[in-house]
Amino acid sequence: MTDAKNPFEQMMARAQDMAQEMAKTMNPALESFSPKGFEALWGTMPKDIMEMTFGKGLNPDGLDAKTRLLLTLAGLTMQGAQADTAVRMTVRHLLAAGATKAEIAETIASMAMFAGIPAMNRAMELAREVMDAETEEGKDT
Repeated sequence: MTDAKNPFEQMMARAQDMAQEMAKTMNPALESFSPKGFEALWGTMPKDIMEMTFGKGLNPDGLDAKTRLLLTLAGLTMQGAQADTAVRMTVRHLLAAGATKAEIAETIASMAMFAGIPAMNRAMELAREVMDAETEEGKDT
């Protein structure tokens, strides 16, 4: 006996197949398209601009960019690390703001107690992708 998919799974699978076929027909280059490639188009904001824009300009005694981004990373992890692009971009910005890989890993690991091990593992996997890419490019921090 085989397990039949429920009607929703069947509908979603069929819609995905149709979208792939349409993409191949309309633009063959879309067959190898990856949304992850868009992340490389977004520049990394300099630490001074982050601090001016997100707090230091209005409150000189406020949080620095690195601390704000560590809090952002903790929040994204708490949400289950479902926003892959947001986690990766936050890690990229953290490295630019002077955070060490150990600080990034510690922030994610500390969320295991609140978000659970699967969310922590997912966030760590996404962060590691960025940190490994930085190491390969010679920007080791």
